[in-house]
Amino acid sequence: MIHKTTYIFTLLILLAACTVTQNVDVPVTNTPVIEGKLVKNIDEFKAAVKAAQAGDKIVLANGIWTDTELKFYGKGTAEKPITLTVQEKGKVFLEGQSNIRIGGEYMHVEGLVFRNGHTPSGSVIAFRKDKEMLCNNCRVTECVIEDYNPSERFDSDYWVEIYGKNNRFDHNYLVGKRNRGVTLAVRIKTEASRENNHRIDHNYFGYRPILGSNGGETLRIGTSHYSLSNSNTVVEDNYFEHCNGELEIISSKSCQNTFRNNTFYECQGTLTMRHGNETLVENNYFFANRKANTGGIRIINESQTVRNNYLQGITGYRFRGALVVMNGVPNSPLNRYFQVKNSEASNNLIIDCDHVQLCAGSDEERSATPIDTKMTNNIFYNTKKDDVFTVYDDISGIEFAGNVVSSNIAFPENKGKTLEKGFATQEIKFIEKDGVKRAKSHPNIGPDQSKPRPGRDNTGVSWYPKKDYQIRFGTGKIIEVPRGENTIFEAVKNSAPGDIIRLTESGNYFEGKAITIPHTITIEAAPGLAERPEITFERTSLFNLENGGSLTLEGINFSGRDCDDYSGNSVICTSRYSMINNYKLMIRNCDFNDLDVNHSFNVLRVYKNTFADSILVDNCNFNNITGHVFNLDKEIDDRGIYNVENVVITNSTFKDIGGVVLSLYRGGRDESTFGPILDLHNTTFDNIGHDKRNQYQATMNLHGVQLADMHDLEFKDSKKINLHLIVGEPIIKFKDVVLKNNEDITSNDDAFQQVNVTRK
Repeated sequence: MIHKTTYIFTLLILLAACTVTQNVDVPVTNTPVIEGKLVKNIDEFKAAVKAAQAGDKIVLANGIWTDTELKFYGKGTAEKPITLTVQEKGKVFLEGQSNIRIGGEYMHVEGLVFRNGHTPSGSVIAFRKDKEMLCNNCRVTECVIEDYNPSERFDSDYWVEIYGKNNRFDHNYLVGKRNRGVTLAVRIKTEASRENNHRIDHNYFGYRPILGSNGGETLRIGTSHYSLSNSNTVVEDNYFEHCNGELEIISSKSCQNTFRNNTFYECQGTLTMRHGNETLVENNYFFANRKANTGGIRIINESQTVRNNYLQGITGYRFRGALVVMNGVPNSPLNRYFQVKNSEASNNLIIDCDHVQLCAGSDEERSATPIDTKMTNNIFYNTKKDDVFTVYDDISGIEFAGNVVSSNIAFPENKGKTLEKGFATQEIKFIEKDGVKRAKSHPNIGPDQSKPRPGRDNTGVSWYPKKDYQIRFGTGKIIEVPRGENTIFEAVKNSAPGDIIRLTESGNYFEGKAITIPHTITIEAAPGLAERPEITFERTSLFNLENGGSLTLEGINFSGRDCDDYSGNSVICTSRYSMINNYKLMIRNCDFNDLDVNHSFNVLRVYKNTFADSILVDNCNFNNITGHVFNLDKEIDDRGIYNVENVVITNSTFKDIGGVVLSLYRGGRDESTFGPILDLHNTTFDNIGHDKRNQYQATMNLHGVQLADMHDLEFKDSKKINLHLIVGEPIIKFKDVVLKNNEDITSNDDAFQQVNVTRK
């Protein structure tokens, strides 16, 4: 028999335990032992911070903390930091409009996850409480920021701002920044943040999609205004994967920084010494795997050292080359290009990279060529491409010695002399270890592999899943759809990302409702049908690409005959509002006919602040259309912003089109991005552009396009092909083009290529 007093005492203990468990909202069996002060709301957190002493630990309770702005400040010591942590890693989430500001000495933060929202201030994590209280000797580790963006792609914020001195940012996972603003910035605008000795290490920087504008750097240290000040920041052992925001993955804009033993995987940009001097870039790995527009290392300014790096499969040209040595501006202002002086590139191993650029950017302004600079003991190996080196200006100020090249590489002439001096042609045998090649004959050229190479598995956090952020079609289930009214609408409504909507019957599918595309969807004809399915519709648009949506269409005929008799209809339409997510549009083996119930009927209608990674059209026919086919020209502020990165049109026909087949517009003179890019071939144009509402009075209007390869084309009875060449050195090529009773190619500049262009 239990004594009454003992029973009551036991009951009180159990009730108390249940009360704590209910407030924390986790099962008793999963509640960990808490070391430190457990706080369950913002008021308890503020009280704990106010009372915290050196060595104290504040613990955020499991759950979702919504619209929570944390100010974590105090004065710890090296032996006894003040720590902010979480009850269980991976179970505490800051959502909505949340952020954290850290101030004081020896403050330690770990385990926070920011998702499903955006910061209400200028940064998600700031190493300062306010302008007066910065961080010194503080650490942020094992934190996550994932897809934490505002709805407007050109609203600017930072994810991390580091102020103060002697701080460490390590083992964090930062992925999915889609809006304008640097992912991580080291701020040095006051003396209290210079010569800071920060360490940024073992972080995973993932998926920074193309912004289509300046302001998409993953990491920036300093700014041009303070670029002659020392930062002394060390960036090492980090992994950068698909960081494609703009030209500069890393923008070093201060002096005496070190970038060591980082891995760059399929990144469309460069590690750039944009401003500042005495930078060390060593033992880094660049794995591009022949992906388009990937880049390497760009040298600007004085006393820069680039050594023992490994660069493989880089395809980018001009400023995105594997190794780029820039021209400077004489007496350059702080925000332009300082002359390369007293710098070196040595012991680097460069394999199967398309471009090494010397004196890049040479023009009337950037006329100061490199001086007192060395390029020594490097290996340039490429068995598939002969013209690896491009020389834009006088390279007499660069000393070449001890370099080795594969036997096929040719050397361009410069000032009447070839580049051969300082290069030895040699057949090279390689050994491979962990995916890295090393020349048997030159084992000391390339990185030191005794130190672990950063990868997906040894950077970031171990307790939070690393996702695949690429847009991939056809990865879900197949949904078979018979003919009927709104059957496609219903199928898409009930679909999941990657699903395939398969039209199983020939004949007409009528859609009386506009179909919202909220994620990645494929709509295709079933194989083996006697005739293609046909889709007709009556709303202003058939498909509405909303934020997060991407679309593939294959094997389908589209007709506008059932549309309401209004102007401005379209088959496909982007969101009318800003799309923070980039989209892809793929159209294969489709016909678009009779989009003519009224004027200005477009195939694709896009809106401002929307951006396509790629638009691909193959083996399609477009006939009898009153409006435009693809007018990607809504960013007209002339700030280097544009609507699409890559356009590919192949094996197609365009006939009786009132507007333009293609309009691409990128204005301004910003050089931070390298689109739009056009690949157009094996295509015919007949009776294009004659509608009085065609403001361009052209078949195609290419304004500010950076790279265009156009070949095997025929234009008949159509308006002009209009070019407007701006920004840097655009490469525009026409080859094997026939113009029959057609207006000519017009341009503001003759710096485009014509090979076998026939006018009849």
